[in-house]
Amino acid sequence: MSDSSQPVPMLRDDMPFSRRRILQLIGGAGLITVVGCASNSTSSSGAASTAATSSASTGTATSGTATSGSASSSAATTATTAAAATDVEKIPEETAGPYPGDGSNGLNVLTQNGVVRSDIRSSFGSASGVAAGVPTTIKFTVLDTSNGSAPLVGAAVYVWHCDREGRYSGYSQGVTNENYLRGVQETDASGVATFTSVYPACYSGRWPHVHFEVYPSLAEATKAGTKLATSQIALTEDVSDTVYATEGYSQSVRNMTQVSLSTDMVFRDGAELETPTVTGSVSDGYVVSLKVGV
Repeated sequence: MSDSSQPVPMLRDDMPFSRRRILQLIGGAGLITVVGCASNSTSSSGAASTAATSSASTGTATSGTATSGSASSSAATTATTAAAATDVEKIPEETAGPYPGDGSNGLNVLTQNGVVRSDIRSSFGSASGVAAGVPTTIKFTVLDTSNGSAPLVGAAVYVWHCDREGRYSGYSQGVTNENYLRGVQETDASGVATFTSVYPACYSGRWPHVHFEVYPSLAEATKAGTKLATSQIALTEDVSDTVYATEGYSQSVRNMTQVSLSTDMVFRDGAELETPTVTGSVSDGYVVSLKVGV
């Protein structure tokens, strides 16, 4: 797709850049704290061991107590370190772009009947189009960063992305009357919201990606209310290259050669927290999984 077929996204790169840098600094401070605790524990264990050896040489029956205390300290440190390792940082805030469909730029699908669904390949309501492409499951695990990264139950995820031709339903020429590849799901008891879709194209000027918004509840999402986060998934290069070698994605092959993560207008300041785990194959379909801290 040529540059002229896609309006220039409305970006505020300075905001996510600052937010991401702040998160990295906070994350670094947390790491130093964990290392400090581990060092203190080692020192305490060493002191207890020395005391036990000294007691044993004088015949005082205190070595058992010292060993027990050392073991408890070591176990506590291990548990603390393990818990810290599972913590998830907040997802970076990114632009919703010019095709959100959330009412902020014309079209609002969130208030339409039928938007709450897991299979987003077809249009809903009076529209009847179906998006073609390599089958792809998109799985979000939403985690509460203010509560030890516990699953955020009962939140809602709104997802949208372009089709195999690089078009956004409701906006792009040829699909202005469609609303496929858009949908909302409530998170389950594990904080998971899953969508059945197709692999999106790489259109001119952008790295392959998926847009999403997180809302505190399904009710809030379906009235296009207050958001907890707006961000994007940075799809992986190896899988994208494999998919784009299949029928229907020929334009994406050329577009991929003209962009990189380091030059992409959204991901150029880092995409670590927005890079998913991807499994599967072209024949079986892919599963794109992302942990989303909010």
